[in-house]
Amino acid sequence: MTIISEPRIPCIGCGALVPQQDGPTHRYLESSPGCWAIYGEVLAREYSDPVFMTVHRLTVDAYAVQHPGTPAPQSIQSVGVHLLRLCLIVERGFTDAAAAKAMPELARQKRSFHWLTPPQSLGDKTVLHVWNARGVTEHTQAVWEWARSAWQAWSPHHEQVKRWLPEGLS
Repeated sequence: MTIISEPRIPCIGCGALVPQQDGPTHRYLESSPGCWAIYGEVLAREYSDPVFMTVHRLTVDAYAVQHPGTPAPQSIQSVGVHLLRLCLIVERGFTDAAAAKAMPELARQKRSFHWLTPPQSLGDKTVLHVWNARGVTEHTQAVWEWARSAWQAWSPHHEQVKRWLPEGLS
């Protein structure tokens, strides 16, 4: 973990207080460069050891729905698929493997997705919650808390997300 000493600003996506810095960001997941850099550090931790990978997809899902971008085909499809995964895992109790197996079906639904106006608050947990975690157990717990928080934040759209679930998964 890197110590944040620079001035902090709210991320334009999730609102987390992140370093004010220049740097790259994702092309359609709208974030501030400091948030994108912290997310990169979390991903590096997960890629560095297979035990962290058990929650990797939840990390990606939570980050994506907290950085929904603007109405455009890629961002609409991204938010839709990641909300569907969160619905299956967080709400329906699917394992990561079962949700991964459902991904081709979920992806086939993407043409029916439409823009969901992001909630005012995207959750009380952000990538910083995971970034600050120490060790595998704390990291895993933090990712689950983040995923639950992100899913709950989108509760005004839960019924729509469930309508997007393919038959057999709904």
